[in-house]
Amino acid sequence: MSETNPVVYQPSAERMRASRMYDYMQWLAREGIAEVADYDALHAWSIDALEDFWTSIWDYTGVIAEARGNTVLDSRAMPGARWFGGARLNFAENLLREAIHGDADKTAIVGLSESRETTRLSYGELLSQVGALEAWLVAHGVGAGDRVAGVVAHTHEPIVAMLACASIGAIWSSASPDFGVAGLVDRFAQIEPRVLITVDGYRYGGKDFDRRDRIDALCERIPSINHVLVTPNCGLTPPDDSRVTAWADALAAHRGATPSFTPQPFEHPVYILFSSGTTGAPKCIVHGAGGALLQHSKELMLHGDIGRDDVFFYFTTCGWMMWNWHVSGLLTGAQLVLYDGNPGHPDMNLLWQVAEHEGVTHFGTSAKWLAGCRNADIAPGANHDLSALRVLFSTGSPLLPADYDWVYAQVKADVLLGSISGGTDIVSSFVGCAPLLPVRRGEIQCRLLGVAAAAFNEAGQPVIDECGELVCTLPLPSMPVGFWNDADGSRYREAYFSRFDGVWSHGDFVLFTAAGGAIIYGRSDATLNVGGVRIGTAEIYRQIEPMAEIADAMVVAQPHGDDARIVLLVVLNHGYTLDDALKNEIRQRLRENASPRHMPGVIEAVSALPYTRSGKKVEIAVARLLRGMSIDNTEAIANPDALDEIRDIETLGISRD
Repeated sequence: MSETNPVVYQPSAERMRASRMYDYMQWLAREGIAEVADYDALHAWSIDALEDFWTSIWDYTGVIAEARGNTVLDSRAMPGARWFGGARLNFAENLLREAIHGDADKTAIVGLSESRETTRLSYGELLSQVGALEAWLVAHGVGAGDRVAGVVAHTHEPIVAMLACASIGAIWSSASPDFGVAGLVDRFAQIEPRVLITVDGYRYGGKDFDRRDRIDALCERIPSINHVLVTPNCGLTPPDDSRVTAWADALAAHRGATPSFTPQPFEHPVYILFSSGTTGAPKCIVHGAGGALLQHSKELMLHGDIGRDDVFFYFTTCGWMMWNWHVSGLLTGAQLVLYDGNPGHPDMNLLWQVAEHEGVTHFGTSAKWLAGCRNADIAPGANHDLSALRVLFSTGSPLLPADYDWVYAQVKADVLLGSISGGTDIVSSFVGCAPLLPVRRGEIQCRLLGVAAAAFNEAGQPVIDECGELVCTLPLPSMPVGFWNDADGSRYREAYFSRFDGVWSHGDFVLFTAAGGAIIYGRSDATLNVGGVRIGTAEIYRQIEPMAEIADAMVVAQPHGDDARIVLLVVLNHGYTLDDALKNEIRQRLRENASPRHMPGVIEAVSALPYTRSGKKVEIAVARLLRGMSIDNTEAIANPDALDEIRDIETLGISRD
């Protein structure tokens, strides 16, 4: 496979030697820990000497802890492996190390927004706000283990709130403000938060959305909420309610307080994240502070090559795990750039303008947004000064080969295009980028350090250059400590360990190449099975979405006769019509570049495709729809009207009983 995927970026020897990963390899040798010549050798050592590897990450990245404990890993068995028993640390203290031990005057956060003026906070100012908010939380009865829920925009306030919670050992959980009340209740009622932190409103694409009316509704339906803190996202007056405090008033009441940074056990929860919930109630995934800290330190410092002099931007919402990943960038001492609003308003050049103006060195976004830039036919490299840009992160869905071409032709020829893939389940990645390796067209560069990832066939055997189930055969520190309200761990085991005994099964369909790269072919539960052949949805998207006529596409399998047929739904670019000629062109392209089995039985045009609020195609929900089944939860879908349009397509023969 790798022979057909040409190298589109090769790091120079100078850039490799300047990377933090190279420095880490030299440090391993100086400390007498390991001698490794290249990335392949480094990865092999990180798996063979798993405990030594994670100890080295702790030491090299400078984890601050009261104690490290006596045991690195009590057992390699899964589930149930426990890391760093006896360790005690504080997540917030580690993320604020620059404020405590470095340059407190250094800029920590630049917050950009459609609805408010730019905010700039130094590390010292961030530390002060965290101390004040922690004191407010404590005064309102919040302690270790209590939950605080945020309905928040990607501004500085939720970062302050999360750090204040982590400082005292409370657990942070957040969602974006575009969720409806039912969707928020589906998530937060399960974890019974004591405090709700919410925006007054938000602006998206120039349109304002007042969210103050949600406060009463949420408090009524989630009776555990005793206090509400309102952030001034749109400058609206908070409700006159004894339960409600304005953000500025909370900070002013406790100005001068300092964070406690109370040490907690390694597995003490820091986050509760939620599965998408498109086919049922969202699962509440509990992540430990130590695991998230170690995994993010490794990924951001070594794989992402982020340091104190860097400027790190990621376009995300607070309901996507990339928010958690982005915020952890503080532990590197870098400057974070945030953006709250529509990334395509007034046009697709907006975020590239942000990158130019702020001198962004590390730019993160979704594969869908990059495809949108390509479809808009923009040329960021020609129209913006991107000289500072070194790394471009992409995630959320497989990055099409055509978008690799677009990035290197229209963004920057010497940028490291870091396609990464993991998930909410591990609040990090299995596969991603490395500054020592070339980038091949259409491929994720590598398995990440300490990650024993493989593709398993139906028999549970590892395969190379063949599609299979993405699995992890050894434990990771950031695997969940469990699900909320799952005392016996049965739901947790069912989610990840029911497919292959003792092996984490992630739910993605993947191919690992002989050269070490990875190609994700979509969710395995959305894999098409036609004529007994498994087809990853991305195999079809790779061929169809780069076509000039196609703005977006979705494929699902629908039972048909004694087998199944592929249904292809397309959104057309302006000025095109789905006529017989275009349908024939699509089928011919798939026949020639994939196989006859990849050709759809039905092709229909729609005005929009349904996506989750974190930008993922909801293939499973559409597949259920095409089977005449109910869709249990549309609150997780950003545009549920798209499902109604699909339901009304007569040629699909959907049952309407």
